Amino acid sequence: MTIVLNLILVVQILAAMAMVGLILLQHGKGADMGASFGSGASGSLFGATGSANFLSRSTAAAATVFFLCTLALAYFGTRPAGTGGVMGELAGKPLLTQSAPAPAKPAAASSQGGVAQIPGSAQAPAAPASQPAAPKP
Repeated sequence: MTIVLNLILVVQILAAMAMVGLILLQHGKGADMGASFGSGASGSLFGATGSANFLSRSTAAAATVFFLCTLALAYFGTRPAGTGGVMGELAGKPLLTQSAPAPAKPAAASSQGGVAQIPGSAQAPAAPASQPAAPKP
């Protein structure tokens, strides 16, 4: 499974580099703007510039390959550990294990009537509230 993921990753990187190169080779739509205002070889001001040429079709193909590789990496990378996903396994052991939460430890009682001291506090703890004695029948 790791070989397939590495292959998809290499294809994705190559597609990204091809997209960057192809986009930088193309000229923008605003490059012919000055020609339309007077010195002109442009057919229209804001209209269609004609059919797509080789560079724009190659850019679209590289973008499609990049998008499909991204989807494949996301799918294979987030699968649960038991189904062959690589994000949840490390040397055959799952990274996340479900365990019971640790039991809560009771606060340490101080020597002043069982009231817990807050570490770093300068004030003495308040005295425990006295409860009235139950009436005797």
